[in-house]
Amino acid sequence: MVNKELYLIRHGIAADREDWPTDEERPLTKEGDRKTKKIAHRLLELGLHFDLILTSPLTRAKATAEILQSVGLSSQIEQSATLAPEGDIQTWLDWYQQWQINGGTNLALIGHQPDLANWAEILLWGESRDALILKKAGIIGLILPQTGSPVSRSQMFWLTPPKFLLGS
Repeated sequence: MVNKELYLIRHGIAADREDWPTDEERPLTKEGDRKTKKIAHRLLELGLHFDLILTSPLTRAKATAEILQSVGLSSQIEQSATLAPEGDIQTWLDWYQQWQINGGTNLALIGHQPDLANWAEILLWGESRDALILKKAGIIGLILPQTGSPVSRSQMFWLTPPKFLLGS
């Protein structure tokens, strides 16, 4: 059986909140765009490929997903409200079970902090412990079980801040 890999990726550096009418509209900054592209190319060099990129509907997350797609990390992007800030992990778990049944293997989630780190902790330990920190454009990689619920049954194989992928 093939491992099920889940990559939780925080969006790149975004514009300041006070400069936008709503949090949902905040785009990536020029620096955020540049660094996210560099990280995406590095992930491609490392041999990553995602069957699907599932993204928060917020502008900065969608832009991050589009950058990952543009370098060839995946041909498919879908939006999911569960990945918006304070999204419901149980709704995502229900979606994931169906996706897994349909043969998905490598999945990237593009979202926000603290949600993605909290979700990783739930998948690892069954509860959120506020122990993991996911920097902007950082990545947490988890191996999920082949069958059944991944809650408390997943293994972390990757926790990388962007500086290690940027080379500086």
